[in-house]
Amino acid sequence: MILAGCGGGSGSDPLDQERNQITPVIDCDGRCVDGASFLSVAEVKRVVAQAVHQANALSVNATIAVVDRVGNVLAVYRMGPFGGAVEITSTVPNSVRSGLDGVVLPQGRDGDALAAIAKAITGAYLSSEGNAFSTRTASQIIQENFNPRETDQPAGPLYGVQFSQLPCSDFAQRFLGAGVTVGPHRSPLGLAADPGGFPLYKAGTPIGGIGVISDGVYSLDKNVQDQDVDFDELIAYAGTYGFEAPVERRADRLTVDGKTLRYSDVMFSDLSVAPQDAPDLDTFDDVSLIGVTGYADAAVRSGTTFGQASSGIVPAPAEYDGLDAFVFVDQSGAARYPARDATDVDRLGGASLLAEEVHAILTATLGIANKTRAQIRRPLETFGRVTISIVDTNGEIIGVIRNLDAPVFGSDVSVQKARTTMLMSATDAGRYFSGITEPAKYLENDFVSVRQTVELDDYIDRSKALLGAQAFENGVAYSIRSVSNIHRPYFPDGLSSALSGPLNKEPTLGQWSIFSTGLQLDVSFNKILSHVLFAATGVGEDVGLSCNESEQPLRLANGLQIFASGVPIYRGRELVGGLGVAGDAPEQDEMMAFLGLYEAGENLQSGLSNAPVDLRADQLSPDGYRLRYVQCPQNPFVNSDEENVCEGL
Repeated sequence: MILAGCGGGSGSDPLDQERNQITPVIDCDGRCVDGASFLSVAEVKRVVAQAVHQANALSVNATIAVVDRVGNVLAVYRMGPFGGAVEITSTVPNSVRSGLDGVVLPQGRDGDALAAIAKAITGAYLSSEGNAFSTRTASQIIQENFNPRETDQPAGPLYGVQFSQLPCSDFAQRFLGAGVTVGPHRSPLGLAADPGGFPLYKAGTPIGGIGVISDGVYSLDKNVQDQDVDFDELIAYAGTYGFEAPVERRADRLTVDGKTLRYSDVMFSDLSVAPQDAPDLDTFDDVSLIGVTGYADAAVRSGTTFGQASSGIVPAPAEYDGLDAFVFVDQSGAARYPARDATDVDRLGGASLLAEEVHAILTATLGIANKTRAQIRRPLETFGRVTISIVDTNGEIIGVIRNLDAPVFGSDVSVQKARTTMLMSATDAGRYFSGITEPAKYLENDFVSVRQTVELDDYIDRSKALLGAQAFENGVAYSIRSVSNIHRPYFPDGLSSALSGPLNKEPTLGQWSIFSTGLQLDVSFNKILSHVLFAATGVGEDVGLSCNESEQPLRLANGLQIFASGVPIYRGRELVGGLGVAGDAPEQDEMMAFLGLYEAGENLQSGLSNAPVDLRADQLSPDGYRLRYVQCPQNPFVNSDEENVCEGL
């Protein structure tokens, strides 16, 4: 019995029945996408019809959104009258009133549509040909402990990713009112952890996502040890029929830190009605196609074909040949982020990064990725697929490259990481946050009265109390892992009896949740809430291309990120930029950044490299706890027995 429970006995696989019900697919490894890899109008309507059919069987009204792989909203349908109120909450009933936690989007508006869109985008953005992740997967990997409810365990490996793809991001594309456009597009609420969001697949490659909300609660799963009966998840899962993720690519076929991930608490056999029996969408009564301000008009659209110009992601120029390299393009087909000279030459002079150096770092880092054993991909022994971004000390993006099958979420995240590690390593980091003179304003649910104001300086003051009076002024080099050490809900990470990291809320005071993460959220809070109100109610104006206001808004224009992996770029002892990598597990991505920068510096012989050892944050030992700088996998490369590859660098 013990052997069977561990997967070593003769017990049957619970997914065997599921395999018999789903569409057979090819065994893709990152190159299956072709000209047919998109959702047609008829297919979008079929997905929605299957979801509506299930909702009717459950006697609930649902709001259903479908997106393509780069976040174009292809349709939003609402069952019944105007959408009900949607509460953003980490607990039911709500016990936290901080940040976005406890915010109730008003009834009769489009808060339900925003929640459904965020769920659909999450399913699409977190998935690839090598891995299929749902919003339930997201919930598991972003909480204060991994696994959730396992006390004295570190925070989830992607703790903080929920505040990416933000609506104020300068990287994310906007809906232009002319059908589908190049992506990746923004999400109204960032990435979602509320079950009810799944990727959609065709012939083994992701083509989009579906998101559903029917219960009026935008939350998360706090207990991964049980099986939930969640109406949002049942309805969304029904919608995936015929477009379901390949079983062998689902999160529950992947492990992180030896722990199996979760994909869904339901299977097709759990549905009340067979999705294949759903009638045509146009035959349903009281189901309305709706427009959503800032995201879609009231029309059903075909999706883009991933990897072609319409998607905004195309093969890279010839100088990247042989690297499986792709770049982002705008609506006209022009490259958005080619390698270019840095914009900070007025301050750095000859130390400023040059275009050929940016290209060399991108190439070296991509080369490391192309031999790294992926952690969150199948089949086993395949290479990591990531996005790599470089910024200068002004926060300007001066180069981005990616693999074809890198998960889309890593695009915006890699830029966030590059900017965060650059800014937190700068001698004027403290002054930057002081320059954001408008405090974060938590509003009551009338969206007029201010419940609480949060001064960003308070986080810096707490950091100085822990790290010393010169913290964020003394030129200490902070990798994203170093930042995450002091931005976790517990410090040291995972010790439940401890206080929070100084950049976070105090968990013992009931202020912390995944919807209220401290500095990360508060630096962008006003812009996020302003956009949500605009999109849900039509009040005010939409936000611009920066998530905060300061003397140099571009330095964190798409928000702050707090899970590894990114490193600052130095020339000698001078900070000249930031490098961010995202798309696989944090340790794999972190190693790519660290080794890629090292290798480029060795090849160029121009003084570029990682931070000098004596400047790195792992030289700090607040309260006897040594911060970390990088954490590389022990035996990271495919077809190689090389170990400890970061040691001594």
